[in-house]
Amino acid sequence: MRGRLLRIEGRVQGVGYRDWLVREADRHGLQGWVRNRPDGSVQALVAGEEGAVQALLTACRRGPMMARVDRIEEVWAEPPSEPGFRRLPTG
Repeated sequence: MRGRLLRIEGRVQGVGYRDWLVREADRHGLQGWVRNRPDGSVQALVAGEEGAVQALLTACRRGPMMARVDRIEEVWAEPPSEPGFRRLPTG
């Protein structure tokens, strides 16, 4: 299982994006984390079955109701070492 490190840009802070992403990731059985970045983007590490990761990526392009996603950067990364999906502090 390989992980993907995402950088999500747009109106993604202050609109519930992180909490929404935790719920979506849990729903798809994925592992990883999500956090706000000081530059206004959201960063997430996701890992799991490829179909579930792709479904989450599709959902991330829409985001929650008040969000506007302009761009998602995606790079391969080591999968998370801890099970589950969690919200991290800004970093």
